[in-house]
Amino acid sequence: MSQVKHIVRFVLDNRIVEIDFKNATNGLKPTTTVLNYLRSLSDHKGVKEGCAEGDCGACTVVLGEVVNGKMQYKAVTSCLLFLPMIHGKQLITVENLACQKNGKQILHPVQQAIVDCYGTQCGYCTPGVVMSMFALYKNHSNPTRETIADALTGNLCRCTGYQSIINAAEIACKNTEKDHFAELEPQIIELLNEINSDKKWLEIQTTVCHYFQPLTLNQALKIRLKYPEAIVINGATDTALRQTKKHEPLSLILDLSRITQLSCFSDNPDYLQLNSGISIEKLKTISSVYLPSLYQMLNVFGSLQIRNMATLGGNICSASPIGDILPVLIAYKAEVIVCNLQQIRILKIEEFIKGYRQTDIKKDEILVGVIIPKSTEGLIVKSYKISKRKNLDISTVSACFSLNLDTNHVSEIILAFGGVAAFTKRAVKTEKFLTGKNWDRTIVEQAMSILYKEFQPIDDARANADTRNIMARNLLLKFFSETNNEQSK
Repeated sequence: MSQVKHIVRFVLDNRIVEIDFKNATNGLKPTTTVLNYLRSLSDHKGVKEGCAEGDCGACTVVLGEVVNGKMQYKAVTSCLLFLPMIHGKQLITVENLACQKNGKQILHPVQQAIVDCYGTQCGYCTPGVVMSMFALYKNHSNPTRETIADALTGNLCRCTGYQSIINAAEIACKNTEKDHFAELEPQIIELLNEINSDKKWLEIQTTVCHYFQPLTLNQALKIRLKYPEAIVINGATDTALRQTKKHEPLSLILDLSRITQLSCFSDNPDYLQLNSGISIEKLKTISSVYLPSLYQMLNVFGSLQIRNMATLGGNICSASPIGDILPVLIAYKAEVIVCNLQQIRILKIEEFIKGYRQTDIKKDEILVGVIIPKSTEGLIVKSYKISKRKNLDISTVSACFSLNLDTNHVSEIILAFGGVAAFTKRAVKTEKFLTGKNWDRTIVEQAMSILYKEFQPIDDARANADTRNIMARNLLLKFFSETNNEQSK
């Protein structure tokens, strides 16, 4: 392996900050979150902890990084972000937004808009709201109401002042003038390039944690072979909860977030290959062109802050029974690519998911990517999510269906569900009943009776078992109604 280092470096307050975990005297460890690090500083306490699970947005910060020679800005929840994950990036907090001119403090346009629109009440959530608005300001000029709402979905205002906040975002983001961040970008790019010119990968070992952050897949596989018990992360939005909510010590971590080859995708004649490190937000952009049913599901997937951090591979390997992406991948007949140092395996997604949060990945393997066949002509694919809230909520039941018709006969149908079993499953009995029959309401209603009895879901806080079975049954009717309407146009 190439040389390693143990010091994390990033830009904060327009200067390079170094954290040497081996000599840290302030209790910092590799799994210290960016939120807790900032709260330990005397001059960066604007960031707040609300939920410690990425839902409320009070801890939102913005990360800047160099992409193709230009700065790119992303809002993230700092409560789920481990310190090594910001290596080589710029960390921007609410304290950085205002600037000094001629001895006076000048508020950033997003801050001034919040003031002018009376967008703050108790103030606890305001720093996080402002940081989400700042990322919106840097990425969109004159955004639509839909874009604004999406950017702010991950910020829950305890005083329910949403309309004034949206008004502030509309006003601030019409401003096309350069802010002081734009003026400082050449300097920041130079600092970040200085950090990232060092091609050593990170290995941080303390008395409580051993943390690896390789730069290549080959390095990662060697570490995986030597340390098979290491927790593999990329965005860590799920793993971090084990620490923040369950207070579980995370002593051995393999962080793939700096392996650039895992964040790519390729458009091939017969299939798409989506690599495992692609963020959910990037996946949303890709799917808007290639996979409309996946895009439909990702439109109601978490918040922008979470989508900027979470990855496709992490979502698949968590094997959550209520995961929103897995039913879509099953309906699209996706395959996963896993590898170790000796071989590559390609498995159907249904074979890869083995049970409740269980997959077929071996202890020396890493999930590399997903292969999705390009849809054949006439294939109908639709996805659905039922939850108590439209946005930023866990599914009660999720589903994705694909249908091939031959002169109104069902030649093939896939009915994939989440939230009705210990893991994402197909309604095999219902599929078998429908195959070869007419695609009409009478047949579908008969199939609904079969579907109602096919699963044995559990009762929990979101719904009881009977309700879940009714939801699953009714989604089939919804699918029929939508496809029937489209055929009759």
